[in-house]
Amino acid sequence: MTDSAGLQRKIKGAAELRTVVRTMKAVAASNIAQYERAVLGLTDYVRTVELGLGACLRQRAATEAIAHRNARPRIHAVIFGSDQGLVGQFNESIAAHAIAALAGLQPQLQAWAVGDRVQDRLLDAGLSVGGTFPVPASVQAIAELVGQVLLRTQDASRPGDETELHVFHNRPAGGAGYTPVHQRLLPLDETWRRERMELAWPAACRPQIVGAGTSVLQALVGEYVFVSLFRASAESLASEQASRLAAMQRAERSTEDMLDVLGAAFRRLRQSQIDEELFDVVSGFEALEAGVPPAG
Repeated sequence: MTDSAGLQRKIKGAAELRTVVRTMKAVAASNIAQYERAVLGLTDYVRTVELGLGACLRQRAATEAIAHRNARPRIHAVIFGSDQGLVGQFNESIAAHAIAALAGLQPQLQAWAVGDRVQDRLLDAGLSVGGTFPVPASVQAIAELVGQVLLRTQDASRPGDETELHVFHNRPAGGAGYTPVHQRLLPLDETWRRERMELAWPAACRPQIVGAGTSVLQALVGEYVFVSLFRASAESLASEQASRLAAMQRAERSTEDMLDVLGAAFRRLRQSQIDEELFDVVSGFEALEAGVPPAG
C-alpha cells in the first residue's frame, strides 16, 4: 500500500503542475496579443514621422544641421531581455548577438540592460553594464521605460559628445520563433538621410515646414528615436511571451507524458494487488474444500 500511496501523491503533484503550466500558457498567449497589437499600431505613426523627416531633410539647411560628426562618439548600447525565466534561450541569444556586435568598442562603450536575466548573461561574458531597467509589465509601461533609458543615456554622456546609440532586441519571426536584431539609431548617417529623403510624399501638394526647420528636425529626430525604442521593447516583449508559450507547451507535453507513465504504473501496481488478493481468496477456498484448516 505504501507504493500505491506514493504513486498517488506523484500523480496528484503532476496534475497540479499541469494546471499551473496551462495557466502560464494561457497568460503568455494573452500577453502576446497586446504586444503584437502595439507593434502594429506603431506602423502608421512611424511612417508619419519618417515622412516628416524626409520633408525636413530635403531642405539643405536642415541637412547641414546634422551633418557634423564627432571623431570619438560616446557609444551606448541598450539590450532588451527578460526579468523572468522559463523563456528558453531568449536571453542567451540576444546577449550573444550583442556581445559579438559590440566587440572592440571599449572604452567608449556604455551598455544598458533591460531585464535582470540578460544582465547576468552580459556580465558573465565580461561586458560592463552601466545600469539595468525593469522589463515593462504592460504596453502602458513601455513609454516610461523608454523615457528612463533616454534620460540615463543623456546623463551618462559628456557635454559636446556625439551620441552613438545601438539597440539589441529579439523580434518575432512567426509562431514561437524570434530573431536577434541590431539597430544603430544614432548618429543619423548619410545612408539613413538619403533613404528618408527619397520617401515619396503621399499627397500632390508639397509639404511646408512650420517654424525653424532645424528645430522641427530635432523634434522629429527625438520622436524617431523614442518610437524606435518603443517598438524594440514591444517586439522584445512579444518575443519573450512567444518563447515562454513554447516552453510551456513543451512542459505541458512533458507533464502529460509523466501522467501517462505514472498512471500506467499505478494501474499495474493496483492490478498486482488485486491479483494477490484474488490468489489468497482462491487458496483459502481450495483449502476449505480439502478440509485443511486455514493458516493462522
